[in-house]
Amino acid sequence: MQYQNNFGFLEKEFSDYKKSRFVILSVPYEGTVSYGKGASKGPAAIIKASQNMELYDEELDKENYKEGICTLKPLKAESTPKKMVDSIEKASDKIIKDNKFPIMLGGEHSISTGLIRALKKKYKDLSVLQLDAHADLRQEYEGQPYSHASIMARTRELAKAVQVGIRSLSVEESKWIKKENLPIFWARDIYDNEKWFDKAIEKLSNNVFITIDLDVFDPSIMSATGTPEPGGLDWYIIIKFLKQVCKKKNIVGFDVVELAPTKNHSCDFLAAKLVYKLIGYLQ
Repeated sequence: MQYQNNFGFLEKEFSDYKKSRFVILSVPYEGTVSYGKGASKGPAAIIKASQNMELYDEELDKENYKEGICTLKPLKAESTPKKMVDSIEKASDKIIKDNKFPIMLGGEHSISTGLIRALKKKYKDLSVLQLDAHADLRQEYEGQPYSHASIMARTRELAKAVQVGIRSLSVEESKWIKKENLPIFWARDIYDNEKWFDKAIEKLSNNVFITIDLDVFDPSIMSATGTPEPGGLDWYIIIKFLKQVCKKKNIVGFDVVELAPTKNHSCDFLAAKLVYKLIGYLQ
């Protein structure tokens, strides 16, 4: 069902479910957050910011919404992380079955598992591109296997993955990375150059899901997240990389997670603009 409070404040012609190519699923959930709170307010903040955003993209010289962006009602928060993941998978199944392009707004990072599960049913060669400050490779965290800190451990059970912007992890995660020679592109090596773009893209399969934890950005431009880490990437290198990924691979869905809004609306706006940029790159 279409949600009137929609992304971009679009008229019905461009936000109707049947006519829209892109469908936004909001998941205001933060059941396993371990430091800063507020991720459950992220989706609403992104949508509100998008309604105050210019819809003309000066880089692409077009209005990215013209292929339709439908915003669904937010999913209800479930009582456990596993139930939340299951609920997301069910909702995503319908979007994918209807041949729509799924975009999920979080919420904490654990929610990605549900959409990845749904996409894997359709795309057997699915790979996942993670942009994040954290490796998120713990098998469980605080006794919870569906923790935000375990999202990439769960992901790697479903699909191969490439991790970009990483700069925070445990010694156990480091040992796993070294043992398995996992494709990690450390922030310290990539923040000031584009030499790594092709190497990262080549490690992905043809069908790709992109998951973006907003703490991949440096806290100087993205402070509104639960666990900000110094030494992150800037706006232009990230959008240049994403543009190349969209050109060379078949992107089948993406999410933007871990916005914890503050009184400074610049971070909300960055997240909304990022979603809109990706929509433009996918056309």
